[in-house]
Amino acid sequence: MGVLLAAIVPGFSSVLEHPGDMKMQRMTLALTLPKVGKQAKSTDDQWQSVTLKPGQTLSGVFEELGIPYDQLARVMQHPKIKPTLRKLRPGTELSFNLPADGSVRAMRLEAGPGIGDTPIELEFSGDTLRERAVPVEITTRTVVLTGEVGKSLFASARKLGLGSAQLNQLTDEMFKYDIDFDSDLSEDDRFSVVVDQTWKNGQLANTGPVLAATFTVDGKLKSAFRYMRDGKPEYFTPDGRSLRRPFIRMPIPYARLSSGFGGRKHPVLGRFRLHKGVDYAAGTGTPIQAAGDARVEFMGRKGGYGNTVILNHGGGKTTLYGHMSRFAKLRPGQRVAQGTVIGYVGSTGLATGPHLHYEFRVNGVHMNPLKMTLPPPTPLSGTALVAFKSETHRALEKIREVEDVVFQLDDGSRVASAAAKPAPARKKG
Repeated sequence: MGVLLAAIVPGFSSVLEHPGDMKMQRMTLALTLPKVGKQAKSTDDQWQSVTLKPGQTLSGVFEELGIPYDQLARVMQHPKIKPTLRKLRPGTELSFNLPADGSVRAMRLEAGPGIGDTPIELEFSGDTLRERAVPVEITTRTVVLTGEVGKSLFASARKLGLGSAQLNQLTDEMFKYDIDFDSDLSEDDRFSVVVDQTWKNGQLANTGPVLAATFTVDGKLKSAFRYMRDGKPEYFTPDGRSLRRPFIRMPIPYARLSSGFGGRKHPVLGRFRLHKGVDYAAGTGTPIQAAGDARVEFMGRKGGYGNTVILNHGGGKTTLYGHMSRFAKLRPGQRVAQGTVIGYVGSTGLATGPHLHYEFRVNGVHMNPLKMTLPPPTPLSGTALVAFKSETHRALEKIREVEDVVFQLDDGSRVASAAAKPAPARKKG
């Protein structure tokens, strides 16, 4: 569907990180403003704005607005502005303070292509032309973005302004174990995301990490929330269970398993021997991630393993990564977090082609990393759980309000409803 609706949620992110009072304010809709066409549009009583189009010149803009040529000449010859004017590109916004007589009082080069992040303003005062940097107004808004999956979750999320970082958080951190993104989703399934947006002078400059998200899949609600525990952000289920697993099963996301754990005929040596890990085929240079939080125990050349990294995760657990083409900028003894890039796929040592050889050991004993059963992280409890549930309830209520507006929902299909409404026949996306 690609509908963009932003509901302002004051203090939401800070509340999740530092529990406290939060007042719910009215919902506001974020509407896309029409682009300025050939005729300049009035932005208030005196300011008019024009966005440069391909092939359009500054003199053409002045002529279009009826600004006297002598004022154009003064601008073109101003020593501090002249170099900037040479860098103007299509998409640059120019604003003019024009009184009724047509003589320009001020001209502003808005932040954009060729200008940089800080707008520049020229003020005409008699024969004097003064320039000044316009202070950048920075605001942060916590908003709810909602839409339907449509034919592609990726495309729909992009239309809402979400980038690769937020998409990875949704698919790899928040709903990886609850939703099969290849087969579970249908075109009419809904999703909503709460994020912080940073705006500079009225323009969206940055979108932060996902603070909360819901998917309504086949009428069933799935939700996850970001919460600070021990100074580190984690994602949790509504009842306070961490969605973070202690180990990543695949240190290379989306790689192909080329050889499993157990006995096999060695591809180089040609004789039967125990394969003490698993192999993932990937192109040379593909990043390899740390399977879990750890300390770098070894980094260097190690016989048939070639370039190798060994990580110590504590509790007798270690992981080994072999055949790397090169290492990341690490050193023995350094602490690394789960997901940190530690090296890159290669074919060093005894290898017939580029791949990662990955081993998991417990007290020195090789284990099959694909079948390891590890205890889940400790869930939230006590006052932390009470605060978490209070604020996540408010987040769900805000998401419900937004979805009610966008999708014209009745009580039976709201996101906060415990009972799912029977779903009609659906189209798979």
